[in-house]
Amino acid sequence: MYRLAATLALVVCPALAGATEMQIQIEGEGANGIVTIDLLEDVAPNHVAQIAALAREGAYDGVVFHRVIDGFMAQTGDVQFGKMGQDLGRAGRGGSERPDLAAEFSDVPFDRGVVGMARSQHPDSANSQFFIMFDEGHFLNGQYTVVGRVTDGMDVVDAIKLGSGQNGAVVGQPDVMKSVTITD
Repeated sequence: MYRLAATLALVVCPALAGATEMQIQIEGEGANGIVTIDLLEDVAPNHVAQIAALAREGAYDGVVFHRVIDGFMAQTGDVQFGKMGQDLGRAGRGGSERPDLAAEFSDVPFDRGVVGMARSQHPDSANSQFFIMFDEGHFLNGQYTVVGRVTDGMDVVDAIKLGSGQNGAVVGQPDVMKSVTITD
């Protein structure tokens, strides 16, 4: 019933869309601070619902930024293999116990501060991982689902410890999402 009511609220009153915020407390060698993201429910309602549910369950707490490419993006959200304290050798290959999601492509461009869902080669494989853009990446437009936009703390995002090599794997101690909270 709640999902139906939320869906009807979006249809009847578009101003209610995008009313969910995610706050990420980041700690590490590079970044320390809070990043606030406006989750775009009107753009990707199913992806936003999944991210919000995982955050409310505490699934993102302690998850590292495992792939960080200078001038491109910082990726995190592997709740299966990306928790601090685990062997992080498989970080980036997992998801959650929730089902993968069908793509919700939009016309929102991948600009600096935009948050997108990571996925495998298959467009309908997004699950829990997401990335934050350091810079414009319009080659991703229409290929990945946009789920949000950083509204505060982009300086913290810019300070996330960079990875190395072509895939941006973080060597040593990666920065971590200490806690992730949702406010409506």
